[in-house]
Amino acid sequence: MSDPYASIDEADSHVQERLAGVLELRAADPQQRAMLESYLADIDFPEGARVLEIGCGTGAVSRVLARLPRVAEVVGVDLGAVFLDKARELSSGIPNLRFEQADGRSLNYDHGEFDVVVMHTVLSHVPGPERTLAEAYRVLSPGGWLSIFDGDYATTTVAIAEHDPLQCCAEAAIGWVVHDRWLFRRLRAIVQSTGFHNTRTRSHGYLEIRNPTYMISLIERGADFLSSAGRIGSDTADALKIEARRRADAGEFFGHIAYVSLIARKPEAPN
Repeated sequence: MSDPYASIDEADSHVQERLAGVLELRAADPQQRAMLESYLADIDFPEGARVLEIGCGTGAVSRVLARLPRVAEVVGVDLGAVFLDKARELSSGIPNLRFEQADGRSLNYDHGEFDVVVMHTVLSHVPGPERTLAEAYRVLSPGGWLSIFDGDYATTTVAIAEHDPLQCCAEAAIGWVVHDRWLFRRLRAIVQSTGFHNTRTRSHGYLEIRNPTYMISLIERGADFLSSAGRIGSDTADALKIEARRRADAGEFFGHIAYVSLIARKPEAPN
């Protein structure tokens, strides 16, 4: 299966618009916002910080970063033109925030130009994440902060019993939208091999039981994918979606994903 985020600049506008809606839906979720605020609190932003968000999508995280008290400027970069158009529209009136189209694996910024680099649910979509981390290291100033937040997507579950058919939908959706669902399990070693140190990782659980908006959307996308791939019929896909909604209405729904944050620093320049 192909991750559409990994080649978002090649996706048609309809796909980009649908994924843009998913990004804003997720960003509006109180649990997602709480996890964001939790890991951002682990960063000691210097006064007048210049911040780069790699893979900014529709700019939801960039908008939060731009409003932090010590942040002077935020630059968000992404490959998706539709994402960036939406990001600019939603950030109108935020003067210290701008967006540019760029590939995080090849950035057109000077060495040491930023104090903080943020990657929020990005690296799991990137083929060759080592290149993105190397670029983050290059554009960070000595002592600069790297912040990565992503799903440990191999933990994604909506099953309430063995052989739950809804789990097939969730796994199909994750397989479609994530390039490497196991990346975070290897990420600390990769970050340290890039040259970063003082690495700290924390786990953040995401649980939906009542009003499971995001996890329902995941199931529905998975059912659509299985149907379009010819693995199930359209009637079966519809039935799976109905079952997911039934469980939600009956108070029987369960959905969980473990997320992980990693905070690291570029070494200070030698005296």
